[in-house]
Amino acid sequence: MSALHLHLPDEPTVLAEQWLDDVVGGQSLESVFGGESGLGAWLWHRWRSLAAAGLTQADFDAIVLSSRRELWLWLAGERTWTQACSGLLGRIERRIPDEAAA
Repeated sequence: MSALHLHLPDEPTVLAEQWLDDVVGGQSLESVFGGESGLGAWLWHRWRSLAAAGLTQADFDAIVLSSRRELWLWLAGERTWTQACSGLLGRIERRIPDEAAA
């Protein structure tokens, strides 16, 4: 298990409204969560320590996209931010390279 501890950032409520509009307007979850102005990019900038722990942005983006169902439930109002983000935090922490945990 990784020694890295990531904080739960404040919910991006204004951005979430835009992301929801984008999905409802026909954009894919992949582009909304993984695009340059998507949730993955937003989180990557808040969790800068991930790079130092050995996780690449590409690997991080893949983790975010693997959580797109849970993240969609948050965006659609079926889950809280804490529920969705906590699940994502767990996935990330389990994928930090072993060297970072030492």
